[in-house]
Amino acid sequence: MTDLGQQARATAGGVLAATCISTLVVNANTSAVSILLPAISEDTGMSVNTLQWAVTGYSLVGAAVIITSGSLGDVFGRKRIFQLGLLLFVGSCILIALAQSGGMVIAGRLIQGASGATILACGLSLLTVATSGDSQLRSVSLWGAAAAVGAAAGPLLGGLLVDITGWQGLFWIDAGVAVGCMVLTYFTVSESRDPDRPPTIDYAGTVLVALTLVPVILGVSKSGDWGWFSVATLGCFALTIAAGFAFVKVEQRVALPLLDLKLLRNRILVGSTLAILIGAGTINGLMYLLSLYFQDPASLGFSPLEAGLATLPATVGLVVVAPLVPRFAKKLGGRQTIGAGFLISTAGFAAIGFTHASWQYAAFLLPIIAIAVGMGLSNGPSSSAATSCVDEKQVGEASGVSNMARYVGAAVATALAATVYGTVIANQQQDGKSASAALAAGLSAASWVMTVISALGILLAIVAIRRHRAAEGTLQDAAASAAAHLHTLPTTATERTP
Repeated sequence: MTDLGQQARATAGGVLAATCISTLVVNANTSAVSILLPAISEDTGMSVNTLQWAVTGYSLVGAAVIITSGSLGDVFGRKRIFQLGLLLFVGSCILIALAQSGGMVIAGRLIQGASGATILACGLSLLTVATSGDSQLRSVSLWGAAAAVGAAAGPLLGGLLVDITGWQGLFWIDAGVAVGCMVLTYFTVSESRDPDRPPTIDYAGTVLVALTLVPVILGVSKSGDWGWFSVATLGCFALTIAAGFAFVKVEQRVALPLLDLKLLRNRILVGSTLAILIGAGTINGLMYLLSLYFQDPASLGFSPLEAGLATLPATVGLVVVAPLVPRFAKKLGGRQTIGAGFLISTAGFAAIGFTHASWQYAAFLLPIIAIAVGMGLSNGPSSSAATSCVDEKQVGEASGVSNMARYVGAAVATALAATVYGTVIANQQQDGKSASAALAAGLSAASWVMTVISALGILLAIVAIRRHRAAEGTLQDAAASAAAHLHTLPTTATERTP
């Protein structure tokens, strides 16, 4: 092999290592936080209800910057923006680990939302630029596998570290790993830009996405205290509508919009994107609640480690089932597979809707597995449909829209689930119910809300997601399916887009 070939291979290996390690750490960190909230609440004195902004705020900021960060990398250099994302991630981890108040934790998580989205978007771009052909397919598949493994391992790792180092330990470790990724990136990754892309960034669109999401999440979160039809709540919803209207007007006028509104004319893209939003929202919302419910002394009283183990079947089940889905979808049809997935998930959510204070963990296990299997069935084909139903030049934009939808779904559904859970618990306690009965009623009510939302996914599969190109079921498709609950990756169906 020539020196030039060896150097190219070494560089590609460095890019693969840096991007895979960083995406594993980011996704492990993200999935672990819900497990840590009770411990953080105990140390900082802030209620868990308020600390839910550490979860929803992360997703909110991620939704606003996931597309913009990729554009910044194209214009100013992917390596530079990737390194900036890692630096912000390190700073946010240190801020959270040193936090003396819940407010500092939430502020750190907001920063992590921006850094995490930047690391994922620019890391994938660096990887695709540094490789080509079969090597690119293998590298992207490994990146997707690293993302899936990180998400599955996060709750277990977080629960383990709480008992060993305190909840701060996770963030110190993540900061150290991110610093290592920065050093590795500095020495092994070459800078790259998109020379054909005009140096125009839709900053206004980014701000308006945040301004659209913040009021609606605030209104949903505080509706239990303010009332759904109070002036404050309705005012929040009015601000969301106004910001959304302004976003549409801005996107119609800017040269390179954050969202090409013409894509919204594509019924399959809209349907699959909404399916992605529903899937990400419902499972994030329920996993958030189960993490709290399992640890509450008035319910199961699990330790953080036990709670991490208890929620593991959801993430592991999803990752195990997902790689098998592309072949199944090719035989049955993507539309039918998505509908079947939402049907199974809806049944799982409905089962948890019957939660009773006497339930032990065994009663939750089958419903959790059903939800994981259902999500595994629906996520992969939805992501594949989103990128296979558009022109080749629009694949990147369609992928960006679906990735934004995941963040939006996670933010809104988690806020809604937390609000219903907290409100019902408070009302039950006012009525003289025991703490355990109130907790069970809160989880039941929130689960029924997730059931209704999940059922909408069945309707979407029937009405909106028509016949489209199916993936071939290759190893690449399996990896894309496994990572589909976190990020949209190219499939063989995308490659055949005319």
